[in-house]
Amino acid sequence: MGSLPLFPVTVVGSMPRSPDMLKALRQKEKGAITKEEFEAIAGKAVLEALHLQEEAGVEIVSDGEQRRDSFFSFIAEHIDGARLMTLAEMLDFVEDKAAFERLLSALDVPAFALKNPVAVGNLKRKDPLVLNDYLYLRKQTAKPIKVTLPGPYLMTRSMWVKALSSKYYPDKESMGNAVVGILREELAALRDNGCQFVQFDEPVLTEVAFAGPNETHTFMCAALSEKSSPKEELEFAVHLINRIVDGFAGEIKTALHVCRGNWSRKESVLLRGAYGPLIPFLSKMNVDQFVLEYATERAGSIDVLADLPAGKEIGLGVVDPRTAEVETVEFVVSKVKGLLKHRRPDQIYLNPDCGFGTFSDRPMNTQAIAVKKMHVMRVAAEILRNEYRRP
Repeated sequence: MGSLPLFPVTVVGSMPRSPDMLKALRQKEKGAITKEEFEAIAGKAVLEALHLQEEAGVEIVSDGEQRRDSFFSFIAEHIDGARLMTLAEMLDFVEDKAAFERLLSALDVPAFALKNPVAVGNLKRKDPLVLNDYLYLRKQTAKPIKVTLPGPYLMTRSMWVKALSSKYYPDKESMGNAVVGILREELAALRDNGCQFVQFDEPVLTEVAFAGPNETHTFMCAALSEKSSPKEELEFAVHLINRIVDGFAGEIKTALHVCRGNWSRKESVLLRGAYGPLIPFLSKMNVDQFVLEYATERAGSIDVLADLPAGKEIGLGVVDPRTAEVETVEFVVSKVKGLLKHRRPDQIYLNPDCGFGTFSDRPMNTQAIAVKKMHVMRVAAEILRNEYRRP
C-alpha cells in the first residue's frame, strides 16, 4: 500500500448517508429513479463521504458504502439467483418459525427494516459487486483505499434457506462453493485494477462462538441454517475464507472484520464477550489483518490477542460508531498502548469499531459526530507516532 505512517487511521466501511442519498436508495428500490439519476446522486454522496474522511485526517479511505442499502444486502442486485427479502417475508420460509419470531422480537429493529439476500437459484456473479465503486473512488483521491465485501461465511449461512435454496444447493456447504467462486472472481478483478486493501466482513462469527443453537440470536443470519456445533461452523468459516484468499498473498492486503452488532444504541440487545473463543479459528485464517472492536467494555480483554500469530496486523477499534459521546484522545491512546504489549507499532491500524452508517434505513450516527470521532483517532495517531517514531 505504499509508504504508510505508523498507526494508520482508517474506517471500517460505511459512513452516514445524506438525506438525498437515503431518498435515492428508497426510490431505486421502488423503481422510481433511473440508473443514471441514481448514479449522479450516489457520485455526489461518495464525494461527500470522501471529503468528511479527508477533513478528519483519515489516511486509508472508503467510499462510505453510499450506494448500498446495507453492508451485505446490496449483493442481491449483482448476483443471479439471489432474491432480496425482508425478515418479515422470510418468516414464511424458515424451518424454526418460533425461534425466528423470538429473534425478531429480541432485535431492536422492525422486521421490515432488515433485508437479507436469499438463494432462489444457481448463484452467479452477473456484474461486479464493488469493483465499479472502487474505480469511481480511485478517480477522486490519491489516498490508499479500503474496499469492503461481505464475508463468505456470512453470505453462505444467511443466503441458504432450505425451503427456497435446497432445489439448487442441498445444503449450505454445497452453496459455499458458489460463494467462494464469486468472491474470488471479485477479489481478482479488484487486484487487477490496482486495489491494494480488501476487508471481508464476518460479524456473525462472534454470535457463533458465544451463543448456542437454542439461544436467542442478535445477528439474524446466526439463526439460519445452523449446526449444533460452533466448532464445526467456525471451521467452515476458516475453510471458506482460506479458499478465497488462496494465491493472493503479497498481491493484495486482506482483512477480516469481526464485531458484535451495530444496528442499535441499546447495549442490552448487542452481543458481549471477549474474542478468546475465536482466537484458535482466527489464527488459522490466511488474511493479513483482523479488524476488531475494542471501544466498549463488551469486547472484553485486549490481552487475548496475544495468542494470534505474531505476523498478523490488528485494525483496532478505538471509537464507538453508535454513540453521540466523542471519545477522548487519551482513551484512544490508552487502548493502543494496551495492544502494544502484543503487537509492534507497525502492525496496528486505528479504526472505529464498525461502520458509521450501518443500514440505510437505520443510521447510527450523524456526519458531524463521525468527523469528530475520526479526528480524535488522527490526533491520537500523531501522539503515538511521536512516541514510537521509527529510528
